[in-house]
Amino acid sequence: MENEEKEKHEPGYYFNFREVLTYFFRKKDPSRPTNINIKMMHGINKISMLIFLICLIVIIARFIIRAM
Repeated sequence: MENEEKEKHEPGYYFNFREVLTYFFRKKDPSRPTNINIKMMHGINKISMLIFLICLIVIIARFIIRAM
């Protein structure tokens, strides 16, 4: 428990995108149950993360263009 608290106070904890990036390229785990609901949930999660990242890039690009 103390180790988790120490990790949360590190500067890179909130900006670690490793979990997001590995989510798209994860191998299928045979021990996990699979059904249509879980497949749909993961599909929707992937779509929403892609849209969020695209919008974030557009917002940053607009900010840079307007700053010039």
